[in-house]
Amino acid sequence: MTTARTPGQGPLTGVRVVELAGIGPGPFAAMLLADLGADVVRVDRPGGPGLAIDPAYDVTNRNKRSVVVDLKSPDGPAQVLDLAARADVLVEGYRPGVAERLGVGPEACHARNPALVYGRMTGWGQDGPLADRAGHDIAYIAPTGTLGMIGRPDEPPAVPANLLGDYAGGSLYLVVGVLAALHHARATGTGQVVDAAIVDGVSHLATMIHGMLAAGGWQDRRGANLLDGGCPYYGTYETADGRYMAVGALEPQFYEEFLALLGIEEQAAARKDITRWGELREQVAARFKSRTRDEWTAVFDGTDACVAPVLSLREAPHHPHLAARGTFTDHGGITQPAPAPRFSATPTSVRTGPARPGADTADVARDWDVPGLLPPSRNPQRKASS
Repeated sequence: MTTARTPGQGPLTGVRVVELAGIGPGPFAAMLLADLGADVVRVDRPGGPGLAIDPAYDVTNRNKRSVVVDLKSPDGPAQVLDLAARADVLVEGYRPGVAERLGVGPEACHARNPALVYGRMTGWGQDGPLADRAGHDIAYIAPTGTLGMIGRPDEPPAVPANLLGDYAGGSLYLVVGVLAALHHARATGTGQVVDAAIVDGVSHLATMIHGMLAAGGWQDRRGANLLDGGCPYYGTYETADGRYMAVGALEPQFYEEFLALLGIEEQAAARKDITRWGELREQVAARFKSRTRDEWTAVFDGTDACVAPVLSLREAPHHPHLAARGTFTDHGGITQPAPAPRFSATPTSVRTGPARPGADTADVARDWDVPGLLPPSRNPQRKASS
């Protein structure tokens, strides 16, 4: 374990992470590690990552510290390698081969630190015919079969923002891989490369459905199955005020309570009779259209009918359950999701707001003992050599 003076709290306190700045799943993965207490140093490039957002609002950079390094400058690679030598984990999201060309690939880093966990976040992975191609979330999830499952059968597949690919199939799998490799490194002293590809992670998310497909319990088409909107008691319905309710009354006892509260008990036998699903859907839709979302929320409140209001992003923090749990938090004037999951012995929190590019260079140079990060005017060693 690296001995460090790090400003963390949480189960990963004492773990040092170098994040080579990028956009999307890499920064989110590093944020999750930072939320868990790791001392994450983001290596920003001069001029920023090119994302059209004010750094003050980029909450995926919360709980981190930032230094600015120009990897294309003569001393840039050496500065990153000095950080890697003192780190437990490095995360990068370049196309395959780019880190190597910049002089900070796995071989160079492991030469300085054999125990380093080198996490690589890409869409296509480190090899394969498309490995060198550009892409974004939607292009990665399309060939896996998952995008084609989402939406109504008579409409194009619905776009699940960039949550399914970038963050579920990408960031979360990278973090799982990094933590597993970190456990191995601490047991053996040997680091390794973690190849986290969005196409792999998203495909893996559909494991249960592939099993159902093989067993004949899932049709390979959109909107025709129990969990994809094909089932009338697992889906969303519009209310009188143009809002929506979500229904997930799958089990018999939940289904019965759902029908009773909706006032259509006569449809009890339609649960397993697919020939009656069309009629059931029409009756459910008509009932929901008769009242507003808030009125239906009150009807189903405190029941096991598995019905919930569909809220917007701004509404979500005010939901009574989420508010009671503190699922969202306010920090620096920004309402944002609180760190997850929760720990009984090592609680986490939002400790700092988004790291401003380069704002923490002096502190990191001191805490990590990397004087080479400082400009010559503030670094006696570099001043003397120049």
